[in-house]
Formats: sequence, C-alpha cells, structure tokens
Amino acid sequence: MTAELELEKLLTAMSPELREGEYVFSSISPEEFNDMQVEPVGWFREAEGISLILDRAAAQRLGLKQSSAFRMISLNVNSSLEAVGFLAAVTEKLAAAGVSVNAVSAFHHDHLFIPAEKADLAISLLNDLAADAA
Repeated sequence: MTAELELEKLLTAMSPELREGEYVFSSISPEEFNDMQVEPVGWFREAEGISLILDRAAAQRLGLKQSSAFRMISLNVNSSLEAVGFLAAVTEKLAAAGVSVNAVSAFHHDHLFIPAEKADLAISLLNDLAADAA
C-alpha cells in the first residue's frame, strides 16, 4: 500500500481510533533501559536519557517517575513521512479547543497522546475535522 501525501485525502481518511488503556511518559538511563523488564509502546534516545512511552500500570509497577496519564489515538490512514501539513492541521484543531497533544509519527501511521480526561473530546474534534475535509 502506498503512503498518502495529499492533505485532503489524509484528513478525510484519518479514521481516528481511541486505543484502550492509559499511557505515561518517563525517562530512564541507558543502563536501566537495557535491564528493563517491560516493553514500551515507544522510546527515544535523548541526551538526558531514554524517554519511554509505556502502559501506566507497568510504569507504576516499576516505580518509574512518570507524567500524567495520556490516551493514545491512532490515525489509521497510511500517511507518508513526507506528507506536509497533516499533523499541523490535526494539532491546530486540537489546540483551538485547548487540547494538548504529543504526536509520534511511525512508519505507517501517526499516533497522538492526549491527556486522558480530554480523549473523548479529541476524538470528536478529529471526526469533525475529517468530515469538514470531505
């Protein structure tokens, strides 16, 4: 399947999906990461350490210092890593309603981490954005 580049097609086909569970962000040392007994949904190496996105219960079980709780919304359109303006349109819509977002672009899809208490609002806003683009 070819990844989509055209903004209008990306917006109309994004099909946002609110995933089960709550996620948190945390940071650990490279040594702790090597010994970690849990699989994060995502991680990134930064100068200060390894940033993790992981299941909230797992972070609590490991005793990790963590962020507040987030819900994950996956945008189920196969978006190109070279698409221009897709995440800008999505985050602009959410920001206008006071919804913060931490976006992660993976090879096939974009994933949004939204404060848990605003996840339902975010899904509604994203569905409106898709409908308006159609």
